[in-house]
Amino acid sequence: MEKENRDLLIKGALNFGIQLEDWMVEAFDLFLKELCKWNEKINLTSIRTEKEMVLKHLLDSLSVAPHLSKISSLLDIGSGAGFPGIPLKIIQPSLDVTLIDSVQKKVDFQRHIIRTLGLKGITAIHGRIQNREILERLEGRFDGTIARAFSDLDTLLLRSSPFLRRGGVVLAMRGKTSDEDLERLQPSTKVRYRLIKTATFLLPFSSIKRSIILFESQP
Repeated sequence: MEKENRDLLIKGALNFGIQLEDWMVEAFDLFLKELCKWNEKINLTSIRTEKEMVLKHLLDSLSVAPHLSKISSLLDIGSGAGFPGIPLKIIQPSLDVTLIDSVQKKVDFQRHIIRTLGLKGITAIHGRIQNREILERLEGRFDGTIARAFSDLDTLLLRSSPFLRRGGVVLAMRGKTSDEDLERLQPSTKVRYRLIKTATFLLPFSSIKRSIILFESQP
C-alpha cells in the first residue's frame, strides 16, 4: 500500500478500537495487492483504487469488530472477494470463519488468499445457503452470521436461522438504514428474532454512511 493508504488503514482501524499490529498491516497489504492483480483479469470488485478498497472494503469490514465479543464462529454469507470475513479473521485469529459465495471465481480467490496468508480456522465454500447439501453440512454450527448489503433483510434473517446456535446473532451490514427496514419485517421473522441494536456511523475520513443491525435468534 502507498504510505497514505497504510496510514488511512491504521488510523481508521483505531476509530473502531482496533490497534493493528505490523504483521496485520502487512497481511492487509498483501491482500490488496492480490485483489488488484486478480481484478485485472476477472471482475471481483467494481472498486478499483487502493484508497477506495481501504475505505470501502477493509475499514468497512473492520467496523464489525466491536460487535463480535460473544461470537467465536461466524458464517459470512455472500462473501464476495472475502469481505468482511477475511479482514475479521486477520485481526481476530481465534475467530472460526466460514465464507460462502455462489460465484466460483470469488471462492477461488478467497482460497488463494487463505493459502497466501497462511490463515488457519477459515474455510471458503462454493454454494448457496439455501442448498440442501449446505444446510445439512452447516446446520446449527455458528454463533453468528453476517452479510454485507444483503438486498432483503427479511430474507437474510430467514436464511440465517438454520445455521445459528440457540441465541445466535445475525449482523446485517447496510448502507444508511431507516425504521422502514425494520417495519418491513414479516411477523414470523419478528417472532423468531429479537432486535439487539442498530449502530450507525460514517466510515473513517469519509462521508460514507453505514449501519450494522444486530438480531438475536429466539429459543
